[in-house]
Amino acid sequence: MKNFVQNMILVIALTIVILFSYAYVQNKVQSMNPSELYHLLKNELSILQSENNKTSDHLSDKPDTYHAVWVSYLEFNSYRNSVKTNNETAFREFFQRILDQCAQYDINHVIVHVRPFGDALYQSEYFPWAACISGKQGKNPGYDPLNIMVELAHKNNIKIEAWINPYRISSGADISELSDDNKAKIWSTSSTTERNVLTYENALYYNPASKDVQDLINHGVKEIVEKYDVDGIHMDDYFYPTFTKDNYDKVFDAVEYEKAIKEYVISSNTSIADWRRDNVNTLVSTLYQTIKSIDNNVIFGISPAGNLSNLRSNLEYYTDIDTWVEKEGYIDYIMPQIYWGFTNEQAPFEETLEQWIKLTKKSKVRLYIGLQLYRMGTTDQEQSDYEELQSAELITKQLNLLKTKSIAGYCLFSYQYLDADCKTYQFDSNEFSESRKKLLKQIATELKNRRQKSR
Repeated sequence: MKNFVQNMILVIALTIVILFSYAYVQNKVQSMNPSELYHLLKNELSILQSENNKTSDHLSDKPDTYHAVWVSYLEFNSYRNSVKTNNETAFREFFQRILDQCAQYDINHVIVHVRPFGDALYQSEYFPWAACISGKQGKNPGYDPLNIMVELAHKNNIKIEAWINPYRISSGADISELSDDNKAKIWSTSSTTERNVLTYENALYYNPASKDVQDLINHGVKEIVEKYDVDGIHMDDYFYPTFTKDNYDKVFDAVEYEKAIKEYVISSNTSIADWRRDNVNTLVSTLYQTIKSIDNNVIFGISPAGNLSNLRSNLEYYTDIDTWVEKEGYIDYIMPQIYWGFTNEQAPFEETLEQWIKLTKKSKVRLYIGLQLYRMGTTDQEQSDYEELQSAELITKQLNLLKTKSIAGYCLFSYQYLDADCKTYQFDSNEFSESRKKLLKQIATELKNRRQKSR
């Protein structure tokens, strides 16, 4: 069928060329050399292929087809701390184990953390090597992890998305700890660019209001899509930090906000909250256009926090979720992190899910759901859904509800909690009590059973 469609596209493309008007032929085609004519034909075919892919992609968007897991920088830390020699062979073995496990659990997408702290798990022109893979930021591990992950994922018929945190630089505020080739460190040493890097609550961030920052993030995404055969670009909930009612209009990028008003860049009636949302919207729409201009088949998705009231708050995130789902040109899918049980007092699972279903009902943006493996078996008894979190049935109940509601898919956070029995790598979950490991193993077994039943 695939070959038939491709052949038909070629026939249509050639027919279009043949049926060009006489004037067009005279003015355009006759004056072309063979190379120019070849590129014309190639461009026509590319356009038709793109339209066909859109149609095919839409038709294949059936409920319960996107089963994913996040592989975070914490898993890469565990890998690095577990191997005697950190080299390509060892990394291949590590990631192949992940893929083998995913296949058992009916997971067909992996979302890998490739830019966790303004650094990269790939050879980048814009960001230093990530500390989580080499042990020290800026140090080359001697191989390209992303290249290996893309290669192995596709060999195993699993799609792979590159996960980036756009603004987060460091969980500490010491610039000196960054590598010398880190753009944040370079910018911070000059009075003309120091505002590109901001400090808030002992953490470093790129300034969302800075054009330099916008360009840096965009160039970084362009680099990934051009150099690596990834299936998607993914961002999670790390946008603006959380402020308070007393400081939200006085800290962080408030300086840039006041300057924009004084220079008549924005109206004085524009609130700082709306201005911040515009900053994020500019970045998101720019990334979307960049990705699609390179490869229309690469998807772009965001996984925000799950509580809609928090997302719409004037104190945190500043993610204009309503615009993203209502208008085209922002994202292909939205994956709220509904990390709570059905009895959670603040955001009960089913009620929160219904809010997202309502929000996206008329949207072309696909709705996937992020689920909370990492909270299963928690020892924090103060949580309102504590009892639910002690039972493997919670995940089963949530997955069944997603299927009933015809939700297109889900993603689990994170991989290590599916592999809690692993003795080869020092995952954080290795330190769990035996009862909690048993619970996670029950969940993994249920995922295996669901895979067998779906065949």
